[in-house]
Amino acid sequence: MKFIGIAGSISEKSYNRKLLHFAKYLFVDEVEIEIVDINDIPLFNQDLNEDDYPKIKEINDKIVESDGVIFVTPEHNRTVPAILKSLLEWLSYNYHPLKSKPVMILGASRTELGTSRAQLHLRQILNAPGVEAFVMPGNEFLLSKADTRFDEDGMITDEITVDYLEHVIHRFVKFAELMNQVDINSIETKYTMTLAAGGYVNLDDPESDGTAGASEY
Repeated sequence: MKFIGIAGSISEKSYNRKLLHFAKYLFVDEVEIEIVDINDIPLFNQDLNEDDYPKIKEINDKIVESDGVIFVTPEHNRTVPAILKSLLEWLSYNYHPLKSKPVMILGASRTELGTSRAQLHLRQILNAPGVEAFVMPGNEFLLSKADTRFDEDGMITDEITVDYLEHVIHRFVKFAELMNQVDINSIETKYTMTLAAGGYVNLDDPESDGTAGASEY
């Protein structure tokens, strides 16, 4: 299974980039996570010709060919960064690679709230017409006080935090496996999201078609 990892920051010192690289390291023997750089993405402008920016098509193609996408977002002024918003606008204009694509969201911040508001906004964007991603419900990973979480090698040192990160990514692997079986044009799919109710299949028991309740996490 292959995921595309996108950090919504172009800062070399970004804690969200560190978090994404740590997730890749943590799961190196289980899933492939290809980290895609978004530094050269222009501000979205309908007057521009996206063919003049090959990076946009490159990211589109990588997402299309993947089994899912992991977005790791900072929080700027209580929402997602402009660079990430521009990318998603490019990917919902002429290209639509995220439609029916399994997606999960992570985030890191130096504050106590750990990008909670940015993650909420990102969920709304990913559910918007033209984007229409399959965003994994619940299983939020909000890394607070990120400036104290990493050692000099970029490793997260807190065992409870690492265990929970493993937990949510394992659930995303199961979620992606299920959602990639869904025929979006059919309502006869066994493992389909209960979109109207906001429920979802029990990821701990793939043989069950019941909805999962609140997580113990």
